[in-house]
Amino acid sequence: MLRASGLKKSYLSGDRRIEVLGGVDLAVMAGESVSIRGESGSGKSTLLSLLAGLDAPDEGLVEWEGAKAAADRRARYLGMVFQSFYLIPELDALGNVLMAARMLGAPGPAGRQRAAELLARVGLAERASHLPSQLSGGERQRVAVARALMNSPRLMLADEPTGNLDERTGDAVVELLLGLCRETGTALVLVTHNAAHAAKAGRALCLHGGRMQSGKTGAPVFPAPLLPSACREPHSPPCLPPRFAAAWPGSVPLASIMRASMRRSPAPS
Repeated sequence: MLRASGLKKSYLSGDRRIEVLGGVDLAVMAGESVSIRGESGSGKSTLLSLLAGLDAPDEGLVEWEGAKAAADRRARYLGMVFQSFYLIPELDALGNVLMAARMLGAPGPAGRQRAAELLARVGLAERASHLPSQLSGGERQRVAVARALMNSPRLMLADEPTGNLDERTGDAVVELLLGLCRETGTALVLVTHNAAHAAKAGRALCLHGGRMQSGKTGAPVFPAPLLPSACREPHSPPCLPPRFAAAWPGSVPLASIMRASMRRSPAPS
């Protein structure tokens, strides 16, 4: 399903090169759920960007179903859920879910029906015509989950999906993500700081010092050089949504809209 081999990534900070990933290996089977924990700056978001094909590793390879990750397959193969929702403020919940289908062409009546069904499955059938500003934080994230599932992806990547939610709402969103992925057979890679959420996945891993470790035992899962503890991920935005939007086929105009939505204050959850 998903295989990453020997992923290395570093960034220039002034005249200094900072190593973030030092040879990460990861394999995720079809329908499997995997959580990845790590301190801020450990490279979790960098890793997700590489797994999604939004950035290229300095060394190593990412494969989707045995073939090299490629932009022209991303919209159909991959779904993504972000910490900050990134819904388009001018579109209602149904329209936001449909945006994923528009990346593959005009959705048509069947697409609208599927979007409505997904909103019903996340408990928002009665909120389909509501704008993001009329939804709570938990409801916005449920719309984002429905959007990520719109194209029936084989793999879901979730980057701190509960980071902007209170504990109770975050618990419900994680249960929803795990339940829907089990129901649809979608593989899930969940990045989270929350130990309880991480433990709910079928397999728990930890990213530390540029290498992957078992989340339960702390023992290395794959051999890789340990990086100095001072190494930190030099960029903070997780899987930058405007860049993500521009990377999807036919979605360049969407990028400017998403940039505008990022500047807006989120509604209270």
